[in-house]
Amino acid sequence: MSIGGQSDAKTERKVYRLTPEGYAKKQERLDYLRNVKRKEIADYIHEAKEAGDISESSAYEDAKNEQAKVEGEILQLEQLLSYAEIMTPDMHESLDGPVTVRIGMQVDVESDSGAKRLFKIVETFEADPKSGLISDQSPVGKALMDHKVGDSVSVSTPGGVSTYTILSIRPML
Repeated sequence: MSIGGQSDAKTERKVYRLTPEGYAKKQERLDYLRNVKRKEIADYIHEAKEAGDISESSAYEDAKNEQAKVEGEILQLEQLLSYAEIMTPDMHESLDGPVTVRIGMQVDVESDSGAKRLFKIVETFEADPKSGLISDQSPVGKALMDHKVGDSVSVSTPGGVSTYTILSIRPML
């Protein structure tokens, strides 16, 4: 125990698993915000200051608010990327027992109507359902997590309840 009653135990940091493409997109966004957007906002603030009394300038206030949003996003991306682990095909090889659905896995399913779909399970911030990338926190993602081939899961969605049977599970990459 340290001074002030705080524990000396190290806090466990969350590791964010990203696809190589997802990592590149986040890095690209961070570079854009740092190198382009920051400069645009700084120029806008400078112009607003040059225009006169900044105490009543809505343009100046808007620019400062935009600057705060951009700086917040930069901090979030920096933290995310500093704790990121890029997924590789071999990252699941050391696990014992039957393969189960986890982040970084592709899951082939068949719906109760006979339609086949492929879902790729990713972290929330990388989800893109139109591309088949679903979050482990989405209704379908949550239902599939920790299940194995042959399992059937029911998912309650806005369109009603769907049942999926897991046909195959494999690493995404």
